[in-house]
Amino acid sequence: MEAKQKVQLEETKESISTNNDATFDGVDEDMELGQEDQEELMKFETVQQQKDIEFDKVKISDLGVKNEYRRIPVPRHRYTPLKQNWDSILKTLVEHMKLQVRMNTKRRCIEIRTSNKTEDVGAIQKSADFLKAFMLGFEIQDAVAILRLDDLYLETFEIKDVKTLHGDHLSRCIGRICGEKGKTKYAIENATRSRIVVADSKIHILGCFNNIQFARDAVCSLILGSPPGKVYSKLRTVGKRLAERF
Repeated sequence: MEAKQKVQLEETKESISTNNDATFDGVDEDMELGQEDQEELMKFETVQQQKDIEFDKVKISDLGVKNEYRRIPVPRHRYTPLKQNWDSILKTLVEHMKLQVRMNTKRRCIEIRTSNKTEDVGAIQKSADFLKAFMLGFEIQDAVAILRLDDLYLETFEIKDVKTLHGDHLSRCIGRICGEKGKTKYAIENATRSRIVVADSKIHILGCFNNIQFARDAVCSLILGSPPGKVYSKLRTVGKRLAERF
């Protein structure tokens, strides 16, 4: 029996070797492909022939969402600048952002909503931020930057959040932040590439995330009582850093 099993094993081994030889005929032992095989592989190669996939912007009509509304209240002290710049505000919101705008005199607010021609999904939110920045006291040229750039933010804080001051101490603190004829405020704005509005005890800062942080640190140090000269020296180093980045 053992001899028969040995004979059968040898026969199976021989049959397997002959089958392998038949299947692997014409294949190089070093597994190197010929020119024809390489050309065929290059046709199927997707890495070299692949193009960057570009998606179109999502339109509001594609989402099937109803018209969105925003209502931005207008403070009394901003009525005059709003009347003076109303034409340019309408032009930017209607022609460029494709929104519908109206002034509600009873509620004392500006109402905006999307239309069928609105292309960008985030247009209404950007426009609302633009109007809020204008109502807070920023110039229209600075507020329009919110519509054009994606990484601009608004930050608001009060002096009492940093330090509780009353009476003459508070007025002196506001004077330190602004400086003589706005000199200190302009120095902070130019060094940090941001815009600052001092409205009574509230301070509004418009800019990029890092720039807002630098401007806030400078204003907070002035609130806490550090002399302007020390703040200027810090602003010089900040300005050098920002210049190196760009």
